[in-house]
Amino acid sequence: MSHNPPVGHPSDLVAGPSQPHETEHHVGGFTPSAHRGDEVSHGSSHHSQQPVAHHASSAIQNTVGSFEGVQFRIDHRDSNSLLALNLHPGYQVQGKSGAMVAMAASVQITGKMKLSFRKMLTGGEMTSSTFTGPGEVLLAPEIWGDIVPIYLDGQTEWNLSRDAFLASTMGVTKTSKAQSFGKAMFSGEGLFVHKASGVGMLWIQSLGAIVQKQLKQGEQWIVDNGHLVAWTASYAVERIAAGGFFSGSHTGEGLVCRFTGPGTVFIQTRNPSSLGAWIAAQMPAQG
Repeated sequence: MSHNPPVGHPSDLVAGPSQPHETEHHVGGFTPSAHRGDEVSHGSSHHSQQPVAHHASSAIQNTVGSFEGVQFRIDHRDSNSLLALNLHPGYQVQGKSGAMVAMAASVQITGKMKLSFRKMLTGGEMTSSTFTGPGEVLLAPEIWGDIVPIYLDGQTEWNLSRDAFLASTMGVTKTSKAQSFGKAMFSGEGLFVHKASGVGMLWIQSLGAIVQKQLKQGEQWIVDNGHLVAWTASYAVERIAAGGFFSGSHTGEGLVCRFTGPGTVFIQTRNPSSLGAWIAAQMPAQG
C-alpha cells in the first residue's frame, strides 16, 4: 500500500515557485528530513505559497511539507502516527481538543469553547485549541491510527466523518450542513455532515491506516459506512445483500455508501463500531 502527499492540484508535488531539492533544513531545531532521507522543499516565504510535500512510497514513511509559516512532518505511520508542526513566529494552527502530546515552551496555547445546538446534534467538537508560534507542537489521534495531510485550494469542499479532524491552518473553515433524511438515517453520520473549505492545510486522522481511492469520471466505489474518513466524490446510501460481510449487517443485508467520481475518498482500515463490539466481547461477564 502506498501513501499519498497532500491532496490538491498536481502542482502541489513540485513545491510551487521552486523545484524540490535534497538539502536538509533546520529551523528552530526542527529537521523535517531527519532520519528517513525524505526530501523537503521550501518555496517562497510569500503567504500565497503552495504547500510542499513529498510522496512516501512505502508502507511506513514520513510525510513532510510546509505551508506558509508552518512546517509539518508525520511520523510512525500507519497506526501510531504523530504530527510534528514547526510554527514560525506568529503563525497559528488549530487542533482538536486533547490532541496535544507535547510542545515547546515558546508556543502559546489558547482554548476556545463554541456552544451551539447544531454541534450538540452533530457530535461536533465543542472545544478547540489554538497554537501560536514560534516553536514545535506534537499532535496525535486519541487512539492508534493514521494521519494524512490535505491541501485545501479554496475551490474544493471536503466532507469529513465525525472524528476525522485533527488540525488545520487558520485559513481552513469547518462547518456542518444538513443532509437528506435517508442519508442521515443510514450513512452513520447523522443529520449533519461535517465540511472543510478555504485555503490551507488540513490534517485528518483515522482508526487504523488510511487508504486513498481516486475516482475517475463515472467510476464507482462502494464503502462500508464505518470506514469513511473524508471524501469529495458524490455518494448515495443503499442497502445491499451483504451476507454478513459488512460491519452493519445483522440480517444478511448491509448499508453502504456508493461513491461516484470524479473525486477522492479516504477510507480507514478499522471500524470504530466493530472495535467497540470486539472490546465489549472481551470483557468478563458480570455477576
